[in-house]
Amino acid sequence: MAKNKKAAPEAQGIENIEGALTRAEQYIERNQKILAYTIGGIVLLVAIYLGYQKFYVQPHIEESKEVSYMAEQYFQKDSFELALNGDGVNYGFLDLIDNYGSTPIGNLSNFYAGVCYMKLGQYEEAIPYFEEFDSEDKVLAPMAIGNIGDANFELGNYEEAIAKYIEASELYPNDFVTPTYLYKAAQAYEASGDLKTALETYEKVFKEYFRTWEGRKAEKYIAILKEKLNS
Repeated sequence: MAKNKKAAPEAQGIENIEGALTRAEQYIERNQKILAYTIGGIVLLVAIYLGYQKFYVQPHIEESKEVSYMAEQYFQKDSFELALNGDGVNYGFLDLIDNYGSTPIGNLSNFYAGVCYMKLGQYEEAIPYFEEFDSEDKVLAPMAIGNIGDANFELGNYEEAIAKYIEASELYPNDFVTPTYLYKAAQAYEASGDLKTALETYEKVFKEYFRTWEGRKAEKYIAILKEKLNS
C-alpha cells in the first residue's frame, strides 16, 4: 500500500509535464510564422551589427590612427595652433573630433584640443573639450577634470576651480593625482581669500603626502598662512 501511495504523486507529476509539453507544442504550431519571423529578425540584426563593426567601425578606427599622426607630432613640438587646426593638408585635433568623434582617437582628441586651447590662453574654449572627453583612465580622467579647474582658476572663477580640483583629487585617489589637485585646491582657496580653508588643505597635503613635491611645498605655505592668520 505504501508503494501505491508513493507512486500516485509521481504519476501525477509526469502527467503535468506531459501536459505542459503538449501545450508548448500546440503554441509553437499555432505561432510558427510569428516565431520564424522573430528568430529571423534577431539573426538579421546580429548580422547587420557584426557587418557594421567589421566593415565600418574597425576600418574607421584604423583610419583615425593614421590621420592623427601629424596632429600628435605638432602637439609634441608645442605647435599648438597647428595641432589644433591642422596645417591645410593634415588634420588637426578639431578635424579629428569632427570626422572621427566616435572612435577612441576622436575621444582622445577632445583632451588634446582642451590642452591646446589652454596653452594658447583660450581658457573658456578649453573647458567644453575637457567636459566632452570620456575616460576611465586613472590618470587622464582626473587630469581632464583638473584641467577644467585650471581653466576656471585662470578665469578667476575660484569656486568652480576648487570644486573641480576636489573632484579630481577624489576620483581615483593615489599618490600622484590626489596631492596635485589638493595642492591646487589650497592655492585656489588662498586666491579666493579663504585663508583658513587654504591652511587646512595645505596641512592635509603635508600630513598625508609629505614625501611628494606638493607635500614639501605645502610645508612652506603652512608657515606663511599661519603667520598671516595670526597677525
